[in-house]
Amino acid sequence: MTGRPGGDGWNGTTRIQNLPERNQIVGILRWLRYLPERILHPFRRRAAEAVVRRTGLPPSVLFVCQGNIYRSPYAGYRFLTLLPTALRMRMDVTSGGFVGPDRPSPDNAVACAGAHGVDLVPHRSSLLTLERTRNAALVVVMEEKQKRRIMTEFGLPDERVIILGDLDPDGIERRTIRDPWRQPDSVLQASYDRIDRCLIELVRGLPGARG
Repeated sequence: MTGRPGGDGWNGTTRIQNLPERNQIVGILRWLRYLPERILHPFRRRAAEAVVRRTGLPPSVLFVCQGNIYRSPYAGYRFLTLLPTALRMRMDVTSGGFVGPDRPSPDNAVACAGAHGVDLVPHRSSLLTLERTRNAALVVVMEEKQKRRIMTEFGLPDERVIILGDLDPDGIERRTIRDPWRQPDSVLQASYDRIDRCLIELVRGLPGARG
């Protein structure tokens, strides 16, 4: 039986043995590097779910990634499509990044998002500011280092920032939702699929989202 790393039945040894010798070593090191993240994932998932419950229905949600052209814009638009209409009208959902304002999403992001029912054509990247970050009731980031930056540079408390990958209902390879920048399209597809899984869990945790 096989599955995702960290999931029930995943046999990392079998997968590694099928690689050439040098790749086996790389695979082993990578597996060991992210082992703590896989072990901690169930606890982090419960902690993230608790933050969502305590937040209640946030009047504003800010999705964040590095450049605001791949992950966070997709997450923001996709989140809106998953919300019930009544909740969608009551929430301000935006996205932003740390670098590179006023850039369109790359063509492969537009194509992949379109296959998920999200139109990224009109999107242009925007920078995070002190005002918009502090005004967000909930900030959702893609990586742990982004959470640290939000808390350090903008002064947000821990309970207002969650790492989206912590909500993943599946076993994980790593905590970060991978940045598809300059990566194969398979990484982009996997990132968007994982964002979808996590957003479904986020929406389920919001009051009024069920029924």
